[in-house]
Amino acid sequence: MAGNTRERILGTALELFNSEGEPNTTTNRIADELEISPGNLHYHFRTKADLIEALFERFETRMLQLLSAPDESRPDLEQLWMFLHLVFETISDFRFIYRDLTDLCSRHRGLGLKFRGILKLSLSTADHMVRSLAETGQLRVSREERRALVRNIVLVSTFWLAFDAVLEPDQPEQPGRAVWQVMSLVSPHLTEEVRDQLQAIARSYLE
Repeated sequence: MAGNTRERILGTALELFNSEGEPNTTTNRIADELEISPGNLHYHFRTKADLIEALFERFETRMLQLLSAPDESRPDLEQLWMFLHLVFETISDFRFIYRDLTDLCSRHRGLGLKFRGILKLSLSTADHMVRSLAETGQLRVSREERRALVRNIVLVSTFWLAFDAVLEPDQPEQPGRAVWQVMSLVSPHLTEEVRDQLQAIARSYLE
């Protein structure tokens, strides 16, 4: 029963953090939503920071599993599209982290250090993705362009949610569109045949 209560607290906290914003959500609000006493909630999570850390650990686990792809893999464009979609679905599921990223990292130094680790791994994974396309003759890019492209991929990936939330506050998250935004950064560097393949993949997923 205790484990079930802990899971319910985590699920409700995530839902409220995502919908109302972590800074706006108190532990009392979470307890009220669950119809349990604040004391019961604090039995499982002594502070709100403990609750945030537990949710971040779940996010971190999912992201590390996605980003730690074998170095020898050479994914094609459709595999890359699906990989990015899974990444953006994870970001959407834990969107409170990204919408309040700067504030969250400044208030929770440990989370900031862990998130920097995720960003560094994201840069490495993006570089692997771009190099794989180049090594298989699908993409032509100089070393300087590759560095900029990799950084832009991670930049867009990290801040697309905050951008969309401000521009279209009443619209749901759109991981598929986020994938296209990233792939559109890659598109100008693809060979003509491969660019046509990307356009076809985009149409099949976005229509």
